[in-house]
Amino acid sequence: MAEWLPLPEVVSRPGQADRPVARVRGSVFGRPAFVAGVQAWRAAFAAVPGERVALYFEDTFVFACALFGAWHAGKHVSLPGDTQAATLARLLPTVDACAGDLPGALLPRPDAPHVPLAPLDPWRTGLAVHTSGSSGEPLSIAKALAQLDAEMHTLQAAFGALLDARGPARVFASVSHQHIYGLLFHALWPLAAGRVLEAERLPYPETMADQLGDGPAVLITSPAHLKRLPDTLDWSAARAGLVAVFSSGGPLSPEAATSSLVLLGQSPIEVFGSSETGGIAWRQRAVHGDRWTALPGIQWRADGDGHLAVQSGHLPDAHWYTTADLVEPDGDGFVLRGRADRIVKIEEKRVSLTTMEQALLAGGDLAEVRVIALPGDRPRLAVVGVPTAAGRVRLDQGKRVLNDHLREQLLHVVERVALPRRFRYVDHLPTNAQGKTPLATLQALFRATQPVPDWQLREPLKAVARLDVHADLLPFEGHFPGAPLLPGVVQIDWAVDFGRQCFPVPRRFLRLDTLKFQRPVLPGMQVDLTLTWRPADRVLGFSYDSEAGTHAAGSVVFGADDDA
Repeated sequence: MAEWLPLPEVVSRPGQADRPVARVRGSVFGRPAFVAGVQAWRAAFAAVPGERVALYFEDTFVFACALFGAWHAGKHVSLPGDTQAATLARLLPTVDACAGDLPGALLPRPDAPHVPLAPLDPWRTGLAVHTSGSSGEPLSIAKALAQLDAEMHTLQAAFGALLDARGPARVFASVSHQHIYGLLFHALWPLAAGRVLEAERLPYPETMADQLGDGPAVLITSPAHLKRLPDTLDWSAARAGLVAVFSSGGPLSPEAATSSLVLLGQSPIEVFGSSETGGIAWRQRAVHGDRWTALPGIQWRADGDGHLAVQSGHLPDAHWYTTADLVEPDGDGFVLRGRADRIVKIEEKRVSLTTMEQALLAGGDLAEVRVIALPGDRPRLAVVGVPTAAGRVRLDQGKRVLNDHLREQLLHVVERVALPRRFRYVDHLPTNAQGKTPLATLQALFRATQPVPDWQLREPLKAVARLDVHADLLPFEGHFPGAPLLPGVVQIDWAVDFGRQCFPVPRRFLRLDTLKFQRPVLPGMQVDLTLTWRPADRVLGFSYDSEAGTHAAGSVVFGADDDA
């Protein structure tokens, strides 16, 4: 078993020359390569002013080098969860430099002279992770290195013997190290324990089945990945190589847990916690069912209202931290009973979104479901669901048929005034790199993609629609940060969509003719969309005009639907 390295000494501890660190595209990199990488990044960060830097990397080995390089340069690190335009708009003004897949990224300086590196100060060194709050608004959560190091000791005490029973394990992940779960389990824990981290993520089942057989192996994954493992792949090598499967980010369903045990040969170890609290408890459904057991060193209690409160070294101080999770004691552990922050008021009626989801799942028409509150002055509920085969049958009869059926089911648990007004049906719930389904992503499914047309004229061959191009339309998101304008492809899409509402436009697109974009369409503008239809030639003409003049014009040519 490799010597345990406290996180503040991962780089500065002398010796360890034969210690493997990572495997990158088939090649194993040892501690000398890791220290050299840290030194190269330390030099790069030390050369720039300011204290705050942002890191975003896909490769976990390069990320680890940059992270410790930034820390040894005295920087505080911010880890964005993604590189979407809205994320960068919030992040970039708060940092002094960036590295990785971020604008203006620094590069390492491998030719810079190495300097002696002292152990890091565990309370002055730290980072910030970003997560979605209960309202969907992103939160920045500071973590001192001392807290992260305490998590390493907790994980090792709970699971280290299991992972090292067949020798140092290789650690694979389908989740990103940019989030707290992947950061702890895939980047920091292997560095402290002397396990080889696999630098590239395994986001697809095919790559999992292909690579997990070279054991002993550990898989760091999520419910979103485990519930989609196909039984058509050959998992025999993975079953032989895996010594443990970890899952976090949400509770794993009994069906997914059973399927994972059959296919992977391991009952997934679920870890319950949050970015704020760190790890709290764990379970294996095949052993514990619904009951969670506290991790070593974690104190917990249920307050008078059933809220879970915890005390641990993973927190910034010794105070009790009360979560929004509702629990019921069960033996020496507890069972989760939903979240208090999933209670909303509709017309002064308290409504549990968790209870509504349970009722919808019990009806058999949805395999997965999220009930969410849409933003606005008055709370409105909406449903995002993945239909079962029975649900698809109803959906084929019309969306309203399934909507009404689901509303009837909900009348058993809520009053009519609280029934959801809007529904979206998808093949899979959208997930991020961490396997989570962010509230903001679900809310975006209900944002308008086009304005409501105010028809000024509708004739057999000509129509005019007045459009209020308001700023919260989905096409403006990310196009462009700080200077939004309506994309040209969206203008064409609107013209075709509104044209089909007025004329018998065929389905088969052929080409665009005489397309010109003369003036940008900006948020808040009112424009007139003029549409003309030439049925003999199957040509839809369009023009966007405002008081400023013509913004865009062109023609879309279609082929007859029965053309070969």
